Amino acid sequence: MTVKTIINNQLTLSQKSVPATQDDLQDAIDLRDTLVAHQNQAAGLAANMIGVNKSIIAFYVGPLAIVMLNPKIISVKNPYLTEEGCLSLEGMRPTQRYKEVEVEYQDMQMKKHREKFSEFTAEVIQHEVDHCQGKII
Repeated sequence: MTVKTIINNQLTLSQKSVPATQDDLQDAIDLRDTLVAHQNQAAGLAANMIGVNKSIIAFYVGPLAIVMLNPKIISVKNPYLTEEGCLSLEGMRPTQRYKEVEVEYQDMQMKKHREKFSEFTAEVIQHEVDHCQGKII
């Protein structure tokens, strides 16, 4: 298990991630391991939060740590306002999210998927995909 340091540098976090490939699977494993190590503080992480500029996110669905490579939100429903925290930032910040999202992504075998998520899981995915796009709440 490899646990990486969480990056707080706003310049690093504001850079748009590049697509992940088969060569980035170790980074995806490191991201998942780092999320598991911070399970009491974080519901999700993006690769740039551990200093890897690749489009990879990890998040929890119940007790399972899920990894998505190259996630793209393709549809959203039901906007709402909320406040979120971030392991890379101090305090809570207001943001708009959607209660339902549909995501296209690749799994750890690079197989493509299209899946719908709702409620808190959808919110976490949106937060981490924003990280991949260089957006900070």
